[in-house]
Formats: sequence, C-alpha cells, structure tokens
Amino acid sequence: MNRYQKLSALDRELTLYLPPSYHHSDRCYPVAYVQDGGDSFMDCLNYLEHLFKDGRLGELILVGIATEKRNDEYTPWPAKSLLEGRPPFGGRGREYVDEVADRIKPYIDGRYRTLPEPEHTGIVGASFGGLISMFAGYWRPDTFGRIGMLSASLWYEGVMEFIRGHEKLPPGLRVYMSVGQYEGAYKQGIQQFMTPSNLEAYRIWTGEEGADSRVRLHMDPDGTHDPIFMSRRFPDAVSWLFDEDGSGAAVEARAAMEQDARTEGQAVTAEGIRGIPETAGPAYRISGTVTWNMQSESTGRVYRISVAEPMGPPPEGGYPVLYSLDANASFGTLAEAVRLQSRTPRGITPSIIVGIGYDSDSPIVTDERFYDYTVPAAAHELPVRPNGMPWPETGGAEDFLDFIELQLIPRIASRYPVNPEKQSVFGHSLGGFFVLYALFTRPHIFRRYIAASPSVWWKQHVLYKTWEVSKPFLQPFDLQRELSIFVGTEEKPAMVQDARDLYAKLREHRHLLHAELHEIEGEGHVSVLPSLVSPLLRLISS
Repeated sequence: MNRYQKLSALDRELTLYLPPSYHHSDRCYPVAYVQDGGDSFMDCLNYLEHLFKDGRLGELILVGIATEKRNDEYTPWPAKSLLEGRPPFGGRGREYVDEVADRIKPYIDGRYRTLPEPEHTGIVGASFGGLISMFAGYWRPDTFGRIGMLSASLWYEGVMEFIRGHEKLPPGLRVYMSVGQYEGAYKQGIQQFMTPSNLEAYRIWTGEEGADSRVRLHMDPDGTHDPIFMSRRFPDAVSWLFDEDGSGAAVEARAAMEQDARTEGQAVTAEGIRGIPETAGPAYRISGTVTWNMQSESTGRVYRISVAEPMGPPPEGGYPVLYSLDANASFGTLAEAVRLQSRTPRGITPSIIVGIGYDSDSPIVTDERFYDYTVPAAAHELPVRPNGMPWPETGGAEDFLDFIELQLIPRIASRYPVNPEKQSVFGHSLGGFFVLYALFTRPHIFRRYIAASPSVWWKQHVLYKTWEVSKPFLQPFDLQRELSIFVGTEEKPAMVQDARDLYAKLREHRHLLHAELHEIEGEGHVSVLPSLVSPLLRLISS
C-alpha cells in the first residue's frame, strides 16, 4: 500500500504523506512543504517511520511540491546560464514562494488537520530547492517559520551579497543547514564557492547573541553534491526544526551511529566539534571551524586538521593561509582571534588558519611532536632531559614536510580559493626548529616563516650546518622569503642568545631572505604565545 498519495491541485502535482497515526486520532500536525516533488522524504520514508515509532521524531505531514521549471521557480532573480547554450535562470522565485504560501498552504490547511502557525510550518529543499527555501524564510516569515536548507546553492549570483546586507534572520525563524565537505570542490566557476558560501552564511546568521540556538549547520565529511547526502540529512532537518525544545532527537540518534568521526578524511560537524554529546548540556565551541583527521600516505601517521574559515569573501588573489603547528594548544586562540579581528569594515584581511595537531586532548602531544618536528639525533647529540628520562623517538621532519607539501596544502587549495603567494607557517619551540628547517631546506613551500622561541639548540645547533649546506643552492625568489623570529625576554638566557645569534647570521644574506627578530618584553617560553597572536595575524594578512 502506498504511504503517500499524488494530488493534482491548483495546477500543481503534490505528493501528500500523512503520518501513521493520522487516521486513528483527531490530532493536528505540523507540516513541511518539500521542494522537487518531495524526493527528499520519499527516499527515506522507512527511516522516518522508524523514528516516529521509536518516539525520536514527532509525527508530521509532508507535502511534496513538483515543478517543471526549477531553474525559474527556485531562483530569486534572473541570472546568466553557467553553461553556453543553456537557457538563463528565470528568477521567478518570489512568485513561487507566494504561490506556496497563499494558495497551496491554504489548500492543505483546509482539507487536513494541520497546525497552521509559522512555528509549525516548514519549507525544505535541496540544492536550488534549499536556496528558495531560504528566501521563503526571508520573504514570508509570516507563513514559514522552519527552514530546511540541504546543500543549498548559495553560490548563486548575488545571494551572498543579499545575506551580508540583511545579516539578521527574521525573528522566530529556525534554520537547519547541511553541506558536504566536497561540494563544488571540482568546479571551476562560481559553483566552487558552494561550501564556503554555506559556512559564511552560517557565521553571519549566528553572529548575534543567541542566534546560534536557532541555526544549525551539519557538514558531511565526504559529502558531494549528490541526492544520497541530501536525503540522508532530511530526517535530521525535520527533527531539529520541529522539536519543541530544539534538541533534535533524530540528530542525536544519527550522531550515535556516526560517532567514529576520527577516522581518515572524516570531518567533525559544526554541532559535533565539541566532542561530547549534546545531551550533556551546552559546551563551548568555535563557530566557523571544521575539523577532520588526515593520514600521511608515506608514514601512516594521523593528524587532526582544524580549519578556521574566513569571515568574508576572498580578496583579490585569494585568501592568505597560515599553517600552525601544535594545533592542540594554539588553534582555538588563533581561530577566535582571526574571527574577531577580520570583521568588517576595518578588520584585517580575511584569512584561513589551518591547525595541524594530533588526536589527543593534551595541549602538548610530546612524543608525536618530538618525532615530527625534528631531524634524527643520537643520545650523545642531545643534552640530558630535565626529568632524566630518555628522549622520545626523533627524526620525522622530512616525512612531516612531505605530508604538508604534498597532501595538506593541495587539500586546502582544493577546498578554498587561496593565494599561493601568501602562505605562512608558524611553530613554537620544537615547532620553531621545524619552521627554520623547512625554510632552509624547502623555501619554495611558504612565503613567510614564523618561528617562536625556536629550539636552535637541537642536535648541537645542527641548523647552522643546515643553513651552510643549503645556502649555495638558494636563489632569490620573485617574492622574497620572510622570516620572523620571536622570543620572550624572560626565557632561558641560552634560548634568547640562540635567537639573537641566528638572526645575526641570517641578516648578512638579505638578498636571499628578509629576517626580523622580535624580543617580547616580560614574556617567558609559554607566555610568549598569546602575545604573538595579533602580530602573527597582521603578518600573514599583510
């Protein structure tokens, strides 16, 4: 027996789904109007009814609305075609939204037991259907109070300008957004901004106090612009949109099944980045960030990659990018700082922060960083450790550089419009040693190298030998490489002197390298880090 019925009404083909209890009760139900004939819910009806039966999703009426002219009815204003020989986009979205609000909804309300108020009425769509659902929220908040945007095509010409111009959502609106990590990744034109546009819209809408309680974003770690990913999020969308308390029982159910978000290539969703179940109560999170694990193809070592995505559109040439080591300790500070300091109209240039860390809750992941940030050293080439313990395994710097250069940088470039001439790397302590080693051996990777409190002492000052070996092979670049060394005046005297001595040696070669030394008054080896945040952001965005 069909669980839904086809209706021809008001010159439209409608697909009507009535929940299991409809014919056995006198209840009234919320309604979700779904674009593209209701394909999104017809592809997951078994799962929806499972959630109904299990008590994890309140029953609701679903109405699919068919269209034969989606490029006209699902676009907010006319625009040129993306492909030569194809018709332009018609931009009749406002007519369509008004038709749903003023004709189709009254038709359904008059024949079925519905809860007609905006807080019980949703409009949901995928791709262009998600785009026009968003505009329904802006244009007709008197009718639609629940908006579902599954892979919404926010790349459409002029849409982000519209969102930036309006900023705040209409009062009372609740919005669910989902987008795939790889949507638009392989496009060459405006569609390549699919994922960044959704992320920027989310940041704009959650910028005002309390707004994040009525906007939710889910990012699919492997998601491409395909129905399989869009339909997968439909139950989550209606669960969160129509739950009276906004907890999203279906979202929680799915989250339990998808908890293994720490495998290769998997992203942590915007709502799941906290790493604890939402049922545990509110927890702090950083808006506008995504996280995934990535495995080195040469060593098999796994790195936690965290990205703070830019607040605004890319500047001419693309976004500057900072790759920051020890992300377990530094990423949160940098992400919050760039989010605040790049706000318009007088902020710094929007930039991308890429944190490279490890799958650990510790801020300093000792054994891993000793291996990744160093060249091989024998026990007699190192001092006795303060705790008397043996040194961890060392010597992985070349492999780690391979991972950054051959895997991570191309991955970031495939996801965001970046400026290849404005890429920087930052490291502290042993990370500072690694930054200097990268500069001396692979100066082509980055434009700016930023070393804080660098461990120049490593392996009996091997960096001096590395510089002397590499120097004859270095050629001036069209854009001169830049090195910034930072050290706190209250660090160990040997650390400060090492920084001064290295700077003195390097400044003799200004034709190859522009070097600067900054001594930070009153700061020690750890406390120097917070004081560097603003200078660091100015450096990478200048």
